[in-house]
Amino acid sequence: MIKIKVMVVDDQPIVRDGLKLLLSLSDEIDVLCTASNGEEAVKLCEWHEPDIILMDIRMPGMDGVKATKIIKERYPKVKVIVLTTFNDDSFIFEALKNGASSYLLKDVESEELINTIKIIHLGGTMLQNSVATKLVNKISKLNDKKSAIENLTQRELEISKLVAEGLSNKEIASKLFITEGTVKNHISNILSKLGLSHRTQIALYIIENYHD
Repeated sequence: MIKIKVMVVDDQPIVRDGLKLLLSLSDEIDVLCTASNGEEAVKLCEWHEPDIILMDIRMPGMDGVKATKIIKERYPKVKVIVLTTFNDDSFIFEALKNGASSYLLKDVESEELINTIKIIHLGGTMLQNSVATKLVNKISKLNDKKSAIENLTQRELEISKLVAEGLSNKEIASKLFITEGTVKNHISNILSKLGLSHRTQIALYIIENYHD
């Protein structure tokens, strides 16, 4: 079995050790290394090439938001899951803008954390309910402005809004009476037109830029 290679980044040794121990209980996960701040994480990426990084936000030196941006620019295949105590709008939006695939709070259940790692590794998207709610609630509060959204077809815009509401490809396909393959093709087109790299960024883009 090929294991998911994980790096844990947190400035608190007890948290790093705890996460390493927890993840070692899964036969599908291998914790390659740990880092105490963003700068260490960037350096270790070159040596260890992890599949997934569990990234804290506030750390001395380089924080998790900046580290995520640098890592995604240099190592686009590496997926970042933010794991933090800060349920703050600005942190959530900045982390997702910089390429994080998920944003979890440290009160997450162990099973949900491991499940999220597996889903993100397979190319999916996973947001904790409290985080997703913040994103969805923001939709109705945004000002309309001209942007690349104007390049989307009506169907692409419809699918983009459903992605922003947290629906999976399967749920979108069922709601619109189309196949999952068709949904995937639309999402690929949306990513290309908006200049984005993954579906979580679609959600963020729509939330920030679209208003009925």
